[in-house]
Amino acid sequence: MPFIPIHDANPLKHIARPWVAWGIIVANVVVFGLQFAGTFGHVEEVILSYGLIPSTLFDIVERPANLAVVPDSFTIITSAFLHADIWHLGGNMVFLWVFADNIEDALGHLRFLLFYLLCAAGGSLLLVLSDPASQIPTIGASGAVSGVVAAYFLLHPTVRVWVLLFARIPLRLSALWLLGGWLAFQVYAVVTGGDEGVAWIAHIGGAVAGALLVMVMRRPGVPLFDRDPKSATLVVPAGKVEETAAAAEHPGVRGPWG
Repeated sequence: MPFIPIHDANPLKHIARPWVAWGIIVANVVVFGLQFAGTFGHVEEVILSYGLIPSTLFDIVERPANLAVVPDSFTIITSAFLHADIWHLGGNMVFLWVFADNIEDALGHLRFLLFYLLCAAGGSLLLVLSDPASQIPTIGASGAVSGVVAAYFLLHPTVRVWVLLFARIPLRLSALWLLGGWLAFQVYAVVTGGDEGVAWIAHIGGAVAGALLVMVMRRPGVPLFDRDPKSATLVVPAGKVEETAAAAEHPGVRGPWG
């Protein structure tokens, strides 16, 4: 990841606090701690039990009985709460910390929770469909995070975000270029193969899910592309010019729109 987002200075308009986004971050951190503390068993066993293994969803292979802790279909979600190491966890959580609050603001608490889980599922499902015979377990919140990034890109492309480029150089860039470039890189990685240890296709699945879902799940009146409905030009219907002018001269008189 060539940049680390730090702050977007994008105030909340509909909620006081992004409780769900914070809760998701806490849940990921707690699960990570329990995962490496051995609470659920050896780390490898946890990944094989709760991670996403495409071939198990199509009954091509079966998990050993001692690893079949949850139904295979549940792993499209449980896998999103596991991470390989602290850097994997930190990279995903910092994106959630900076961008998820505004998506929760635009959707509402419960809809954001559903949105997040559906984005995780979208990433998982595209991964499964891309290689249904794979027996490699996949873990991480990247699919869900990609959905958050795509939603932010559609809602707030003009917001300027502070980032650390190469973890050292502070820059303030618009979300249009920053997140647009990030999304384009995911597509590039899928096409070229990228790092074999990263499930790039899951990022695409999550991003597509996030872009589609935010368009139908956002609150009524929440615009796309940072458009301010109050700044729209008022078009006066023909024949109403005189009434409008009179109403402007006499504020106590109701105009043609009541």
